[in-house]
Amino acid sequence: CALVAALITLSFGGAVGLMFLMLGCALPQYNQYWPLFVLFFYILSPIPYCIARRLVDDTDATSNACKELAIFLTTGIVVSAFGLPIVFARAQLIYWGACALVLTGNTVIFATILGFFLVFGSNDDFSWQQW
Repeated sequence: CALVAALITLSFGGAVGLMFLMLGCALPQYNQYWPLFVLFFYILSPIPYCIARRLVDDTDATSNACKELAIFLTTGIVVSAFGLPIVFARAQLIYWGACALVLTGNTVIFATILGFFLVFGSNDDFSWQQW
């Protein structure tokens, strides 16, 4: 029952984050769809960590270079997702209001992705390592 509530909460968070992204693109005063490029970052961000979790044995308590590299790459992807709308706004491709909406959406989406890994990542019943 707790996992169902967590899944519903994460789904709601993802929907709210995408709503902010769409508002930053589709509101009549903004009407520019350049911020949709951050969708690629949403897709790419969990990939390094999922690959590292599949390759690394978690029984070792010390730090692992593969896992550290995955966290570094994920951090680079997340920072790029926050930087892209700012670069677009500085280049005057989008308005600053649209940039603020996209940054809000980024915050919600990445918090949702982090929440997914915190809720479902350590459970033995459902894990990406089964794939």
